[in-house]
Amino acid sequence: MLNTILIGVFVVLLAGAGTFKVLTIPHRLNADQIAAEGSGDASRGERMFWAGGCVSCHAPSKAKGDDRLKLGGGDPLNTDFGTFHAPNISPDPDDGIGRWTLADFANAMQRGVDPTGRHLYPAFPYTSYVTMKKQDIADLWAFLKTLPPVKGKAPANDLIFPFNIRPAVGLWKLVFLGDGRPVIQLPEDASKAAHTGQYLVEGPGHCGQCHTPRSFGGAGGLETGEWLAGAPNPDGKGRIPNITPSNAGIGSWSANDITYFLESGFTPDFDSVGGSMVEVQENMAKLTKADREAIAAYLKAIPPQDGAAAAEK
Repeated sequence: MLNTILIGVFVVLLAGAGTFKVLTIPHRLNADQIAAEGSGDASRGERMFWAGGCVSCHAPSKAKGDDRLKLGGGDPLNTDFGTFHAPNISPDPDDGIGRWTLADFANAMQRGVDPTGRHLYPAFPYTSYVTMKKQDIADLWAFLKTLPPVKGKAPANDLIFPFNIRPAVGLWKLVFLGDGRPVIQLPEDASKAAHTGQYLVEGPGHCGQCHTPRSFGGAGGLETGEWLAGAPNPDGKGRIPNITPSNAGIGSWSANDITYFLESGFTPDFDSVGGSMVEVQENMAKLTKADREAIAAYLKAIPPQDGAAAAEK
């Protein structure tokens, strides 16, 4: 009888392990979802680079000038789940991504899978990058290859249990990766600029990753019903503000106010940008005025939310 029970337990455990393995297998892009190798244009890719804020995570926070383009890995991100370290994404062939192909890069960006088949943690915002056009991915890749190679690997992540079980990220993706569709349905009369801004904000800009609350105490996906309504700061210090056109957000700001803020870092009240937004604003200042105007048009067109105000009561 005891042997029968032990055999039964073993079979159940084996079946469970097999199911876990199947459900957590990394899924890569199909060939037709990736632009042709060598088709990227570095001059166009620079726009995606600044819109995506690669510098903010992959370069040291105090870097200035050309040192901001040395992407050897930035400052640690301390969260409730442990400490994340952004990797070296310079074109160094040994410590960076210099040996990667465009397909490798596209799968990391849009499926959260590295060339060895490991799941990448969603501290890397691939759930936003999944909406990007394949040519923009190729252009960004072309630009990254023009940057200086940097020696040295970033430290390994230091995460608490169970978040340190990397294969389990595959289960998370099954629920939260998304299918690349826009988050917000813009009004029918939304301008062309607003649609351009939607792509920049929801895709490469990944603004929702900080400005939108997450389910399951921050461990789940974005609560899109509270899109850009403000959220707890990932590093535990205060809140990321509401940037919707509500009284709790930036409803009193005009489109010109938003555009000027992204260019200069100054609010309509003559206050200056602070915290982690300093890096973001400096990146946005590198975009064209038309792109900043498009972002402003989108932020004025989305539904107003009072989430941040409610959370602070």
